[in-house]
Amino acid sequence: MVKEPRPGRVKTRLGREIGHVAAAWWFRHQARRLLRRVQDPRWRIVLSVSPDREGMLSRVWPGHLARMPQGTGDLGVRMARALRSCAGPACLIGADIPAVDRAAVARCFALLGHHDAVFGPAQDGGFWLIGVHRPARLPKGFFCNVRWSSEHALADASDTLPGWRIAHGDLLSDVDCAADLKAQARRA
Repeated sequence: MVKEPRPGRVKTRLGREIGHVAAAWWFRHQARRLLRRVQDPRWRIVLSVSPDREGMLSRVWPGHLARMPQGTGDLGVRMARALRSCAGPACLIGADIPAVDRAAVARCFALLGHHDAVFGPAQDGGFWLIGVHRPARLPKGFFCNVRWSSEHALADASDTLPGWRIAHGDLLSDVDCAADLKAQARRA
């Protein structure tokens, strides 16, 4: 899931603290590094882009990667749509998690061998990855009533999969604000 890295339209919470141009610059370079790190012949990468028209035509993202528009709706609706478009086991990740690499993604795909879904939990109570073994079986209320951008996001999202066998992947950190960016720089 990627947004066109335009100032004021991407990483807005971070932008309020460090400036929207700096936040867009960070996101653009972070997303490009991420795409290089997660490329692997074991899976196909498809960019779910926003806004739809600009994202589909953007020269920011590598031209060889397939793209699909995110469409309308809140984050949960757009993520559910992206997952339901997949035929088999699928993992969806955000682009603002500096520590994601192909090994972390591979561990999540491996967990789908014995679980219906996998979440990559984030330090802040959210998640950096959602994977499902059979996307066509996602329930109708999937990702409804999730308190996004809160410490409840992972728990709320898990609650939308009643009766599913859920596993957890690596615990990682995303970058939402200046303090997250500073912490990430210290870890690097």
